[in-house]
Amino acid sequence: MYKNILVINLMHLGDLLLVTPVLRTLRAAYPQARLTLLADGKLRDIVEYNPHLDACLFLDKKGKDDNLWHLLKFIRRLRRQQFDLVINLHRNERASALAAFSGGRRIVGYAKPGFGAFFTAVMPNRHFAKHQVYAHYDVLRELAGVRTIEDRGLEMVVPPEAAAKGAALWQREIPADARVIALNIGASWLTKRWLKEYFAICADRLLAEGYHVAFFGGPMDEEIVQECLGDMQTEDKAPVHVFTGRVSLGELAELLSRCLLFITTDSGPMHVGVAMHVPVVTMFGASPVTGFAPYDSRAILVKTPEPCHPCRIHECQRQGAEHLACMKHITPEIVLHYAHKLLQESGGRPGRELPAPASFDCQVIDLARPEGQQLARPQDFAMDTTDTNPVIRLK
Repeated sequence: MYKNILVINLMHLGDLLLVTPVLRTLRAAYPQARLTLLADGKLRDIVEYNPHLDACLFLDKKGKDDNLWHLLKFIRRLRRQQFDLVINLHRNERASALAAFSGGRRIVGYAKPGFGAFFTAVMPNRHFAKHQVYAHYDVLRELAGVRTIEDRGLEMVVPPEAAAKGAALWQREIPADARVIALNIGASWLTKRWLKEYFAICADRLLAEGYHVAFFGGPMDEEIVQECLGDMQTEDKAPVHVFTGRVSLGELAELLSRCLLFITTDSGPMHVGVAMHVPVVTMFGASPVTGFAPYDSRAILVKTPEPCHPCRIHECQRQGAEHLACMKHITPEIVLHYAHKLLQESGGRPGRELPAPASFDCQVIDLARPEGQQLARPQDFAMDTTDTNPVIRLK
């Protein structure tokens, strides 16, 4: 039916990875179509080698394309390609404008008010009611004629050059017999960050058990990682490896694939770990569990039932002892308990040796739930939007 399809997602690292199941499904539904993805240029490593794509278009959002003139030039470029189906999976002004004026024969998906008038069909992003991947599938089923969902989870093929550099870096800095656990401290919002002191305690305990630990994150995380290292009690830092701010996204993926476990904040690297099949333990504060939990049944997400969860704000408004209570109440002992659980279940094998997950509903640990009733899936939660600050409650 459709022979030339464009998918638009200009969001961040994790959001783009959550689009990869859509690409597989579209390829299965329209095997003869030319499938193109439009994404942020800084995330090239994530999708450039995706086997389901025929082409990628990259927008330099923070650079040369960050002005009206270049946006208009990009729209002309899109119009020349004569797409017969355009699917917008990013509801902001720029993505909505690119879709609206792309010249596509049929334009569907999420749209900012005003731009929706130029779409063939618009629907809200339902990530408050279901996982973001499932919300994207709704767009395919209801607006793009897709009848069968082909879901293999998050997918990322590491660019060959990045894979080679990552492998060389690992061999240069990690002993051959080391059992490595990855830590990611940083997050784009302060309300998504687990306490650095807690990470330090976890690192000390893991080192005492004979593991090596590797710190990851971007250049903006270098300071907090150094502070965390200063909080650690272990004097011998030889088994501590700091890759923070040193590697590309492709190299990050290659290095993570060699780790046994990933203890991480709710962040883009968390989703990279999932795509690399690394067992993940994550701590959620500001974000809705339902929409953005790790898309892997092996992952474990820990949360506390704070009345303001999920606040979806960048800085905590509570004061005193209640400041960042959603993170303070998740203790290192709890995280280490579930870390050891995943290590046992995986047999202590690195992500690169583990099979793709059989299902994608991560285990949600609600610390208030009575013993024996701790495990739940994201779809077991429902969003209550009657309050000023929505909260997630069990159905």
